[in-house]
Amino acid sequence: GQHIDLPSDAHPISCAGKLVTPGLIDCHTHLVYAGSRANEFELRLQGVPYQTIAAQGGGILSTVNATRKASEEALIELALPRLDGLLRSGVTSVEVKSGYGLTLKDELKMLRAAKALEQHRRVKITTTLLAAHALPPEFQGRSDDYIAHICQEIIPRVAEEQLATSVDVFCESIGFSVAQTERVFHAAQAHGLQIKGHTEQLSNLGGSALTARMGGLSVDHIEYLDEAGVKALAQSSTVATLLPGAFYFLRETQKPPIKWLRQYRVPMAISTDLNPGTSPFADLSLMMNMGCTLFDLTPEETLRGVTCHAAQALGYPANRGQIAEGYDADLAIWNIEHPAELSYQVGVSRLHARMVNGELSYES
Repeated sequence: GQHIDLPSDAHPISCAGKLVTPGLIDCHTHLVYAGSRANEFELRLQGVPYQTIAAQGGGILSTVNATRKASEEALIELALPRLDGLLRSGVTSVEVKSGYGLTLKDELKMLRAAKALEQHRRVKITTTLLAAHALPPEFQGRSDDYIAHICQEIIPRVAEEQLATSVDVFCESIGFSVAQTERVFHAAQAHGLQIKGHTEQLSNLGGSALTARMGGLSVDHIEYLDEAGVKALAQSSTVATLLPGAFYFLRETQKPPIKWLRQYRVPMAISTDLNPGTSPFADLSLMMNMGCTLFDLTPEETLRGVTCHAAQALGYPANRGQIAEGYDADLAIWNIEHPAELSYQVGVSRLHARMVNGELSYES
């Protein structure tokens, strides 16, 4: 608008010598959980296989057990320091998944805790149901029954209470099959929810192509995505979300097919995948650096990956992630002169101000 139309009590913020970007968007996190996996980290460094750790009560089910025992209030208190880490890196929007409850009661508890974070911090929270994250012990050996429970009990309740806007599935050899994923996606869409997938992280099952064919928001991880899968993404509006933190922490060697993603002009988002087991990182700028150093992205690609492409991955391509007329006034103002510095230097706060819907949230 015009300067003359500003209200008389408007508070000017000097941006002289500074860089202004859209507020950063972390489009894939598991921010709400209880418990620690530090002991598991030590065991893995000693060469103990994940299967052995899981058999001894570790792995994802240790987080499930701790999260089930925690109250909603406790989950909020545990999540706030992690959220604060993201906010210090210029984040204004965060996606938070469930997936450590794996029962109707506990998945609802996680989603309520995630949504409540907006009452404690100036941030926009988008919630995703990830009940199809792992097979709970109550359904051991009965994965189809658990999928039916998700489709018939959990999804309808989440939709009724408006606790999530999308549904995610871990489509993988150690997760759920493509056929099971499709069942969950159909149930989600029948209840007016968007879909997205953890796909092609450990193998190439075809989950990404399924997600694209069904109009999914994003496919995430995708280290084992092949050219046919990339072509399927290119024929859709589905975003490829890269998670370099998990790649780094797990010491993987198979990189996402960046060359094909560029060739077929598939939008690439970048996110922390903040979680206790495979990516315990609450710094989106670190992910930007890893995107450059590990995946050979350019600084410009990483900036798009945490702004406009991340907004598209959350279903907000028309009002977040850009500085343009009609978009939300979610901004980050930096004490830097060149955009490449956002990917270049890690561990030094360069944030001058963070704004959400035009309201100042932090200023150095």
